Amino acid sequence: MTPLHLPKPKLVATDVDGTLIDHNEQVTARTRAAVAALLADGVPFVLATGRPPRWIEPVVQGLGHAPLCVCGNGAVIYDSATDRVLDSRTLDVETLAWIAELAERALPGCGLAAERVGARAHDAATPQFVSSPEYEHAWLNPDDTAVSRAEVIDAPAIKMLIRLPGAASGAMRAALTPLVGDRADITYSTDHGLIELSAPGVTKASGLSTVAQRFGVADAAIVAFGDMPNDVPMLTMAGRGVAMANAHPEALAVADEVTAANSADGVAVVLERWWG
Repeated sequence: MTPLHLPKPKLVATDVDGTLIDHNEQVTARTRAAVAALLADGVPFVLATGRPPRWIEPVVQGLGHAPLCVCGNGAVIYDSATDRVLDSRTLDVETLAWIAELAERALPGCGLAAERVGARAHDAATPQFVSSPEYEHAWLNPDDTAVSRAEVIDAPAIKMLIRLPGAASGAMRAALTPLVGDRADITYSTDHGLIELSAPGVTKASGLSTVAQRFGVADAAIVAFGDMPNDVPMLTMAGRGVAMANAHPEALAVADEVTAANSADGVAVVLERWWG
């Protein structure tokens, strides 16, 4: 059982997909009320997601609150209230080209894509998602720009995405990690043949730590929620890491506790201990 005398967190951070929102990609009334209660108590609430800034607005609308966000698996700090990118860390062009060659040798038939970021969520001056002709999406992405392989890697990117339909994401990571070494951070947020690479040391934990410092909050005073391998660094660094019942085994293994599934208001179940 989870002890009921846990100290009230000074900051709450949560992943979005598979965690905060339900299977219909909605913030439920119960979750919205729990978040509103912690905000009324003066506790910061942060989104920590693999999503880019341009995919944050529906979550803001569902919450009725525009939080600071850790986007792109930690590569971007985004203020959704002012629509400003406050900080970003990218893979440089040389590294992107090197990774592309490695990936195409180690994962024959893979497609490549790059996520970029401008000054705002929707920056017309920056084509924000570009993919090679071989890239097949793991989810709906209506704002994709199809380009040549050379164009995918010709500008710095907050993430490189490597897609191999029919493969397991964990196996793809295992194949590439020994080759990439410490030149990039590799993770995944879906099991369907997609891995995501960021600049060295860039994880949700690094991004969340930056945001926590802005609020003057120690890592030990954070409660964080997540469900996939890209959440593992954040669940580990937070004072209390909470995995969803629907979480990947890697997230379950590092969590301090397991709450209900995202479809059963698992985030709200925990928050209501203090703000019920």
